[in-house]
Amino acid sequence: MVKLVRILLIIPVLYLAVIPFVLASLTNSKPCSRVIIHITDSADYHFVTRRQLLNLVYGDNNRILGSPVKSIPVSEIEERIQRLRELKIAEVYLAIDGSLHVYTDQRNPVMRVLPDEGGDFFIDEEGCTFRKRNLYTPRLHIVGGNVDITPAMLNGVSVLDTGFKDIVLRDVFHFVQYINSNPFWSAQIDQIYIDSREEIDLFPRVGNHLIHLGTAENYEGKLRNLEAFYEKILPEAGWNKYSSINLEFRDQIVCKRRQ
Repeated sequence: MVKLVRILLIIPVLYLAVIPFVLASLTNSKPCSRVIIHITDSADYHFVTRRQLLNLVYGDNNRILGSPVKSIPVSEIEERIQRLRELKIAEVYLAIDGSLHVYTDQRNPVMRVLPDEGGDFFIDEEGCTFRKRNLYTPRLHIVGGNVDITPAMLNGVSVLDTGFKDIVLRDVFHFVQYINSNPFWSAQIDQIYIDSREEIDLFPRVGNHLIHLGTAENYEGKLRNLEAFYEKILPEAGWNKYSSINLEFRDQIVCKRRQ
């Protein structure tokens, strides 16, 4: 009787131990039934396309569909897709039904960078830089002028990293994050220019004038002063009366009349 009980207890244990190997063997011998591409925020951003990802899935070997899943180089496919700097996350995995899944999450850009020396780049909310590769361009604040996009920045170094040397670009990144969080300034400020002295000029959407911010130091206070100037002075003086508005001096606004 004791032996019978032991046997009855051993059978479920053996079952639980063997079944995973049997299922794995059956799954590995299954042919790949389909490739499923998932692109997060595909309605908002178009940095990558389904066809582009499919081309990376197949690579030089078109034998994915119908091939045994055990022969599919999942890690290699994932590595190829992860090289796309437009993607924040790229994961490739096989499901038990034999389907190959590609999950991607696109970066969320906060600014577009057009250096005087050439090039066209985006910087996302994490401070990571990636090239503009196609015709698609989201509406963003444009930063131009004396900007140095280094190879390190294109290889994963964020402007927020402690070893990042371009302090001005880091300051501008924080400045853009601030104006993006403020509905008034997000609508009013169009372009940002870094001059040869590494000081900042702003080009507004309303009003034919240049705004000289100076350095990024105390930019919140400078914008508060400018907002008060907009509310109290310009409605009476006229939005096109001044050619430039200088905010670089603490608690002062220096205007230049249009000639």
